[in-house]
Amino acid sequence: MARLHEHQGKSLLSQGGIETPRGHVATSPQEAREAYEKIHAETGQGVVLKAQAWVTGRKAKGGILFAQSAEEAQAAAEKLFTLAFGNFPVQEVLVEEMIDIDQELFVSLTIDDSSRAPLLLIDLHGGSGIEERADEVARLHIDVETGVCRQEVEQLLADSDIPQETHAAIVSAIVNAVNMACKIEARSLEINPLVTTKDGRVMAADCRVTVDDYAVFRHDELGIAIARELDHPATKLEQIAYRIEQDDHRGTFYFAQLPTDGHEDTNGLIGFHGAGGGGSMMSMDAVSSLGFTLANFTDTSGNPSAAKVYRAARVILSQPGLIGYFGSGSGVASQEQFHSAYGLAKAFKEMNVSIPVVIRLGGNAEDRAVEILESACATLPGTVEGYRKDDTPAFCAQRFATLISTCDREVTSDTLTRSVPDFVGSKAAMHFAIGGGSVWIDQKAITDTATQVINQFGDGLLSVSDQGVSLAVELDEAAGKDSEFIGLEIELERAGCPVLFVDLAIEGIDTEATAI
Repeated sequence: MARLHEHQGKSLLSQGGIETPRGHVATSPQEAREAYEKIHAETGQGVVLKAQAWVTGRKAKGGILFAQSAEEAQAAAEKLFTLAFGNFPVQEVLVEEMIDIDQELFVSLTIDDSSRAPLLLIDLHGGSGIEERADEVARLHIDVETGVCRQEVEQLLADSDIPQETHAAIVSAIVNAVNMACKIEARSLEINPLVTTKDGRVMAADCRVTVDDYAVFRHDELGIAIARELDHPATKLEQIAYRIEQDDHRGTFYFAQLPTDGHEDTNGLIGFHGAGGGGSMMSMDAVSSLGFTLANFTDTSGNPSAAKVYRAARVILSQPGLIGYFGSGSGVASQEQFHSAYGLAKAFKEMNVSIPVVIRLGGNAEDRAVEILESACATLPGTVEGYRKDDTPAFCAQRFATLISTCDREVTSDTLTRSVPDFVGSKAAMHFAIGGGSVWIDQKAITDTATQVINQFGDGLLSVSDQGVSLAVELDEAAGKDSEFIGLEIELERAGCPVLFVDLAIEGIDTEATAI
């Protein structure tokens, strides 16, 4: 589920007719100072500064501070911007007016899977410690057609010690919150606390909203970068990976960066590449148990294209400080493993990988996949080893640890740079566009061996004659054959004839794609 920051949720609540504290989002200490000055001019009161981070117990972790002057607000913001939850730094601070709270309520909207209906949770004693008061929480089912039953909420309030003069406003706030959640197709909404103030107002003092991933595309107004559940704002690489996934639906590519605090005190930071959920979890456990810190979780499954696996590997290798690359999945995948082998081999060769790599390619055609991977990467400065489904994740992880132990720990992913053949961009080279890039062919270097490889592995896409190489299919058909061309590129490399290159420069990682 895609999450919204507190300030985004409160903005939606305000639009839905629910009062929220005056506030401004700051992205620097100076902006926090300016926010204080604006709020103080309107209220004459101090402010509360809240780090915008998707964590529980934020106050106990130093994520909420108070200020009674502009100087204090700026200093407090400086402290908040130094915080990192996991390894994800605070990028935004919400500066809000202090409010004089009288009473607190907990209000939450969720989906009750057993009844297949929305469920409204209300605790008349909101705030911290709600988890310990679960038996006190009222559970009110919501009719999907008629919405919240006002009478049920009114009866709940009637049996409480909350002043009656605020009941109508509380009921309206709850109804409006649920209506807003339905409008944006929220999977859950939590207001903790919904407060009454000493001067009789009802306000949402805090807010958490998650939106159904499958509904995000209908709500551009929410500004959600990634329609996936993350415990932090989407990083640059996560956004790049998500764009790749959206542009290529051949199989799955899931990429999430993980907290790496304290990895200096472990056996090192590594990139992880899984295939299949359960097998990937087992493989993560195997390599983590040997003292390595995973920089990311990645899954490419569901029969991904070679192009998708290539891009996934490039994203993983773009993370700084990696001392190795470990890939292992279910071991019983029905997908043809040589597609993944082609994509991985291309990424590793293009980056001239110098860190140890262990890849477990379990599934259909695994023997061919391992042979492709190891032979294509045999000349790289880093060792690349492939394994099969009968090689357990624990065995592969142990082999990976052995390779790491014999390597120069100063060599990391920071030293990797992308290289392309000299003929790429040459006017003398043949070239044509494909999906997400282009294909370049060094016509002058075509040999009899290259011709044989093209005829054997080219899938009928190219023809070779005395006049050179030409497309044997229409450009529109060739444009969708990026994976086939990657396979041909690697087979030509393996035959000692590197005359074809598939240029799939990745926006946001590579400076620019090679122009055609």
